[in-house]
Amino acid sequence: MDERICSRVGCSREAVSTLTYDYADQMAVLGPLGLSREPHSYDLCAIHTERLSTPQGWQIIRHVSQTEA
Repeated sequence: MDERICSRVGCSREAVSTLTYDYADQMAVLGPLGLSREPHSYDLCAIHTERLSTPQGWQIIRHVSQTEA
């Protein structure tokens, strides 16, 4: 797998997680780095993964891999 960088503008750190949004349910889903890039998801570095925030009223679902648990 090629190294992927963080999707945040101006960030060049290596991505460690993938973020997707479910707008209908006002939910952000954050999980381990996906196997491939997807057009409707965002790869994030460790810093941006930790700092992730959502609009008021939204829920963040954080999935962890078995190695992180």
